[in-house]
Amino acid sequence: MVNVQVYGTTVICASCVGMPSSTETFEWLQAAIGRKYEGQENKFNFEYIDFQEEQEDEEKKAFAERVVEEDLFYPVVLVNGEIVGEGNPRLKDVYEEIEKYL
Repeated sequence: MVNVQVYGTTVICASCVGMPSSTETFEWLQAAIGRKYEGQENKFNFEYIDFQEEQEDEEKKAFAERVVEEDLFYPVVLVNGEIVGEGNPRLKDVYEEIEKYL
């Protein structure tokens, strides 16, 4: 299973003005990955996490705190726990990480 997580929030990152919102990026990634890996949808788990909301899961809570503390550009995209993009992620980088698990 390939876990694709997008950490973002409703407010656009100050350095990312003019770029898609976190939720738009999440939806775009789902669609793009779905097209590229058509027929393999059951191998993916997509999750959007608003890092400004309270998180019950300790791992998500810790990473949400990291986004704030390290001033990461958001949305932050992770594939199986590895950061593959910040702010305006490149599909090429996302696909390269996904290929390691398929």
